[in-house]
Amino acid sequence: MDFDLTEEQRLLKDSVDRLLADAYGFDARKRIVASEGGVSPAVWAQFAELGLLGLPFSEEQGGFGGGPVETMLVMEAFGRALVVEPYLATVILGGGLIRHAGSAAQQAAILPAVAAGERRLAFAHAERQARYDLFDVATTARPDGEGWVLDGQKGLVLHGDGADTLIVSARTAGATRDLTGLGLFLVDASAPGVSRRGYPTQDGQRAAEVTLTGVRVGPDAVLGDPKGALPAIERVVDEAIAALCAEAVGAMEASLQSTVEYLKTRQQFGTPIGAFQVLQHRSAEMVVALEQARSMAMLAAMMATAPDARERRAAVSGAKAQIGRSARFIGQQSVQLHGGVGVTMEYQIGHYFKRLTMIDTLFGDADHHLGLTADAGGLINS
Repeated sequence: MDFDLTEEQRLLKDSVDRLLADAYGFDARKRIVASEGGVSPAVWAQFAELGLLGLPFSEEQGGFGGGPVETMLVMEAFGRALVVEPYLATVILGGGLIRHAGSAAQQAAILPAVAAGERRLAFAHAERQARYDLFDVATTARPDGEGWVLDGQKGLVLHGDGADTLIVSARTAGATRDLTGLGLFLVDASAPGVSRRGYPTQDGQRAAEVTLTGVRVGPDAVLGDPKGALPAIERVVDEAIAALCAEAVGAMEASLQSTVEYLKTRQQFGTPIGAFQVLQHRSAEMVVALEQARSMAMLAAMMATAPDARERRAAVSGAKAQIGRSARFIGQQSVQLHGGVGVTMEYQIGHYFKRLTMIDTLFGDADHHLGLTADAGGLINS
């Protein structure tokens, strides 16, 4: 199998790396995180100008028709730079749901605005009782004439406080944990009955708790089948997990590089601590963990669009399990090898560890996905 990048993919990688090197240093990131809203409109506009916000969308949808490999390259770069802008929430999750579940009219109305940086989306799905089960939804949508009325609560809505449009999952039929009876609805974030409480997360990102009280939407707000949205949700979450795996690889790579540089410069007993064999062995183990994670992230990227749901889930869950374990090991070792400075807010390495920890828990931690891989029969279909 050929893992070499095409000329277009190399140009994309170089362009993103150059943009982030110029505009997204650690000090600049700290200012963005501390700003109102926790994101930079100027950086978001640069992402749009470079075509990143329309990367996965077709040309008819205002994008460039990129695939999972292009997304992987972008997310790796975002991981190395610790980008906090809502790319995952708007482009991968929100845009993915519109692409896979929306009608042609909905795609034409929303995706070009997303690609231009003029509209931000957020996927309001997780609920307190659900843990990692995507089908566990208590929020309800009841018919009201030609439209629907939504009631319920959503938690940890990624960048939900800055979104213009919420894509809300709600139960139109059945019990809370039924696999059928789920619908997806487009909700204006400023609509009557919508309440949002935004807050910063541990890794410098943003999230919100969303309450829906008698929120009315029209028939044109329904994405796809109002009773059969679960397959689309699962597919988009698999694509998001593949993107997160790539981001984690970028963060782990930067953590390892920073740690090796520190070992070369920090001196003890008159010699760089990197000269001590036990620390060299530790660094070698970190390299092995990184390469294991990189291989699985590539597998996840290649399988993210697989039509067979079982094969896709097995590959993506297997990758998420390995990413979680590698991220924990590399993050912990990086902080430990940096010593006391590794846990200070002023030093970058601790922020990488925080982001890697959050990636591990998003959409299911390593143990959860190890179980899903086993339930799917393993990575190899016998």
